[in-house]
Amino acid sequence: MSILTKNEILKEVRKGSIKIIPFNKSALGPGSIDLTLSNKFRVFKKLKKVMDANENLNYQDITKLLTTDSIVVKPGETILGITQEKITLASNLCGWLEGRSRFARLGLLVHISASFMQPGISNRQVLEISNMGAVSLRLHAGTKMCQFIFQKTIGKAKYSGRFVDQKEP
Repeated sequence: MSILTKNEILKEVRKGSIKIIPFNKSALGPGSIDLTLSNKFRVFKKLKKVMDANENLNYQDITKLLTTDSIVVKPGETILGITQEKITLASNLCGWLEGRSRFARLGLLVHISASFMQPGISNRQVLEISNMGAVSLRLHAGTKMCQFIFQKTIGKAKYSGRFVDQKEP
């Protein structure tokens, strides 16, 4: 498995093996593409009960969907965001979502643990955003929040799980 460089990413885009909508060539780095934050967020409801963390728990039952151009994330708070870009990968490509160091240095985690993107995905990437820092942070729609790293697979596969066509956080 190999990580694609900027030129290889562009080749795959031209071939149609990678589709990014909207595609911004200036967002390409040497080995990744920057993805931007949309204006849709999910905030957790203030519930005073214990929920079983199992396969049956639906995060939408304990969150509220907001559409706003900016949102404040307080210290210790977690919200869900989503990228503006929809990424579609061929069955021989997968990817990794990584945060950006400028946010990490403020104590902001862009994804908690779900960084691997399966071969054949076609969706926007949900971001599990947590503020582990000391101050509240205002996030703005359109901000370059994370990077997507493309990787070739050995063999072909296609994701068909629960989040196959996610459009909202």
